[in-house]
Amino acid sequence: MGLATLTKRLAAICALGAFGMSAAAAQDYPKRAVQIIVPYAAGGTTDILARTVGQKLSMLLGQPFLIINKPGAGGSVGTEFAAKQPADGYTLVMAVESSHAVNPNVYEQRRYDPIKDFAPISNLANVPNVLVVTADFPAKDVAGLIAELKAKPGVYNFGSSGIGGLSHLNGELFQSLTKTKMEHVPFRGLGPALTELISGRIAIVLDNIPSSAPFIEAGSIRALAVAAPARLKMLPNVPTYAEAGLPGMNNQSWFGIAAPAGTPPEIMTKLNESVRAALADPGVVTAIEKLGASPAPMSSEDFGKLMVDQDKAWKKIVEDIGFKKM
Repeated sequence: MGLATLTKRLAAICALGAFGMSAAAAQDYPKRAVQIIVPYAAGGTTDILARTVGQKLSMLLGQPFLIINKPGAGGSVGTEFAAKQPADGYTLVMAVESSHAVNPNVYEQRRYDPIKDFAPISNLANVPNVLVVTADFPAKDVAGLIAELKAKPGVYNFGSSGIGGLSHLNGELFQSLTKTKMEHVPFRGLGPALTELISGRIAIVLDNIPSSAPFIEAGSIRALAVAAPARLKMLPNVPTYAEAGLPGMNNQSWFGIAAPAGTPPEIMTKLNESVRAALADPGVVTAIEKLGASPAPMSSEDFGKLMVDQDKAWKKIVEDIGFKKM
């Protein structure tokens, strides 16, 4: 037997051994608690969805899925942290439109690469956005809001989950489309922003339905428009942005989950299958739909394509609205 042939056979044996070890590791996975990094404060949509799905994953896989909130810089702090963790399946991250498509396109130097640094697991849900104002805001509809903002440029402020996040960029997009001017007030998540909106210390928030819905139903804040294909059953009297004359704002948000790049494919497959099983559970479906969201499971490949497409789409939006990168 020649040296070259022997080398090839040894390499093949090693590869088979490695595959067997990897497959065995995936079969035993998880052996301990798994952390899901939520790069926003507790109480926002990302946090709510992570807890809803994480609880079911704990039941399906027999180990705790712990929600770890690491807010800051519009999602950059927690997302960058997750990117640097071991690729062993024990650290996952909520990969959402704000952190993986919007935020990376508003910085001159990216703190992480939303595509190269992460292995996509699945989308979890598509979530309508909503424009909410204080309960006593003088305008009763979008047209009235635009008129009020034009009459008092720079007087009203809008809150966001942080500089460079989706809620911030949606606010900038709204101003660009309507030729209005508001002051931006960033927070460490939409939960704190909503608290300030309810108190009246800020006037406007461009939020997601799940975190705003309870306060809208309670009358603590008012909804003027939703970004959805049609009016929502839970808010039948609130028009879509398209109905209100702003079709450019009428886009739903996506909320998914990913792992650090390099996570073993067998573990990725198990996670994708488990997430899809969780999203098929009637209890989880009901919980998500009660939030005004829609379960949206995907293959890892399709979710990866969505992330790439959305990264490109938001790059164009940032350029079109003339946002000054940070």
